[in-house]
Amino acid sequence: MMIFKQKIILLLLILLLAVKAQSQDLPVWNPALQNAAPDDWLIQKITTKAQLYKSADGKDLILYNGLVKRTFRIAPNLACTNYLNLRTGQELLRSVKAEAVLTINGKKYEVGGLHGQRENAYILPAILDTLTAGQNDFRYVDFTITAIKPYLDWKTRFWMPKITTATGIRVTFRYQATAPELQGTEVNVIYDLYNGLPLINKSLTIENKGTQDLKINRVVNEQLGVVEEEGAIGSDIAKNKIPQGIYFETNYAFNDAFAYTYSDQTTHWKGDSSYFTKVGGMSSPCLLEIYSDKGPGIDLKPGELFSSVKTNEMLMDSYDREERGLEVRRMYAKIAPWVLANPIFMHLLSWDDNSVRNAIDQCAATGYEALIISFGSDLDMEDTSKANLQRWKEIADYAHARNIKIGSYALFSSRHISAADDVIDPKTGKPGGALFNDAACFGSNWGLGFRDKIKKFFTATGFDIWENDGPYPGDVCASTSHPGHVNLDDSQWRQWQIQTELYHWLNARGIYINAPDWYFLDGTNKIAMGYREENFSLPRDQQKLLNRQNIYDATWEKTPSMGWGFVPLTEYHGGGKAATLEPLADHLPDYEQLMMQYYGAGIQACYRGPRLYDTEATKQLVIKVISWYKRYREILNSDIIHLRRADGRDWDGILHVNPWLETKGLAMLYNPTNVNITRHIRLPLYYTGLTKVAQVRVKEGQSKTYQLNRDYSVDIDVQIPANSYTWLVVK
Repeated sequence: MMIFKQKIILLLLILLLAVKAQSQDLPVWNPALQNAAPDDWLIQKITTKAQLYKSADGKDLILYNGLVKRTFRIAPNLACTNYLNLRTGQELLRSVKAEAVLTINGKKYEVGGLHGQRENAYILPAILDTLTAGQNDFRYVDFTITAIKPYLDWKTRFWMPKITTATGIRVTFRYQATAPELQGTEVNVIYDLYNGLPLINKSLTIENKGTQDLKINRVVNEQLGVVEEEGAIGSDIAKNKIPQGIYFETNYAFNDAFAYTYSDQTTHWKGDSSYFTKVGGMSSPCLLEIYSDKGPGIDLKPGELFSSVKTNEMLMDSYDREERGLEVRRMYAKIAPWVLANPIFMHLLSWDDNSVRNAIDQCAATGYEALIISFGSDLDMEDTSKANLQRWKEIADYAHARNIKIGSYALFSSRHISAADDVIDPKTGKPGGALFNDAACFGSNWGLGFRDKIKKFFTATGFDIWENDGPYPGDVCASTSHPGHVNLDDSQWRQWQIQTELYHWLNARGIYINAPDWYFLDGTNKIAMGYREENFSLPRDQQKLLNRQNIYDATWEKTPSMGWGFVPLTEYHGGGKAATLEPLADHLPDYEQLMMQYYGAGIQACYRGPRLYDTEATKQLVIKVISWYKRYREILNSDIIHLRRADGRDWDGILHVNPWLETKGLAMLYNPTNVNITRHIRLPLYYTGLTKVAQVRVKEGQSKTYQLNRDYSVDIDVQIPANSYTWLVVK
């Protein structure tokens, strides 16, 4: 043991010298950079590039992009000591924590970090030289700098706005195990710092270079001692607010919630037991840890590499809900640009090839771009017989010859397969207990076969879209005989890997994915706006108003392209004639308004039925709406500012904004009452990027010049017809 300790000390001395030598090539940090007030990145382009600096004394490494600064002390171990929002001047950290915490073979090990800080309410620079490295902590070795890599290899066959590829730097800090039982184990902690966003993505890898299997019980890939949001005396974790200066989102999210907040499996706000001077309850949330509750629970064999979830950390500039939502939407547009693809599609209810061909012809005639064969139809993607694949290849060829993309629906969860293939409830040891009660295990023979059949179907037919209902929603499985996982411990992690690998495979081939679970960061394109199926059996007037509420509520964190709505052309869950649009020619005003509500929000709806039009008048109506949408497509697919939520009592509306377009804004305004109204409306134009004047016109009328108020708004009187809508164009 003494010889081993001597070897460790010698190794640490060698590593320290290597780190100092490596840092010599970096530019020296200039404190004046921190004092430069950055522009508002939501409306102005930030020219400062992401860079890694060294401090003048050589003790620190500094990640900086003009919007965020993150500082690391590098000896005697690497630890984050400063996390600063340069827009607001807010320091996020109050204490030094480990860079990661691993539970391996049932024992905890810290990666990096420094020990000895007694006061955890703040970090005095003077104490940093007194802190020490833990005896069994993974020790920092060196770093590398490369360009940011895309999340995944993706292509698209569909319309999307013009985008610029995300750029920035990736800094990888390498650590080696010091504990004798982990010899040969290396950890890489990876930081991606983006250009033009106050965003850092953090992840890690574990490589087993030893000779024994490692049981990876838990991986905490981020741990931060964050400044508390409030400290009411006697309060506890349930009463204190979580810190609002930083937003976390990982790619480990599911659960059929249509929103990230309720799909998240990894973000844990805890009390900090080492923070003795905390005002209020010791359990108040001020310690952030990112890890999955279940697993990963895998056995990492010699030579294997484990990759953690990816943690996006977005620094927030305010408490304002609109601004916070805009920041999240801009994050998605930059790091997951595939979510911006937004084809115009129909949801076809069909039972024979002629009905499919007729719908394809109608799509081509009206300007639609894609056809999705809906649930309840006769397409079975799990049927990989030669005859079935040939049938649908011929249909796909027919669609493609008319410049129409084609896709189909398939169901994974909420169905019983067999006792051998369903998830096994750990409480009973029997099938059942899944999120949807009965569901297949993705690691079962059937589940792996389902994955392979989906790949075969797309390869053989040339289909373009997959609507995957019930992707893996996080079910655990206690089976010990399924080939895709070992037991309960690794069942969630392994099934999630199977699902994400399939989505990555589809993305590499340009296939568009609708799915009800939150897999955006691993390749899905669209999710429901948030809806209740029974609402579409209500009368049409109720549907119109409820749809506008859904649009308003669902676009705080989602871009328009990330959500889909629903229009039942034929009966859906009942409701009869009052709930449906067929025959379409008899309900043209309702058909137009439902289309304009969705297209006016930049949102595609599932127009579910056997056809898009039944008469020439209906056809011309559809053409008119689609032509209007395509004329304003860029601005209609831009961010939404929320003006007034639909309540049936007065006007409601939304405003699209985009500072990078010639058309800076487009407002959609609705009147749910039975009388024409004139309203004095204040349009908030700050996020259009306009600063002094705005040219505003009603529909295709003459523009009028407005002087912006001090809050970057304009006041305008607008007439809105009864039970109808209007729109305003801002330049």
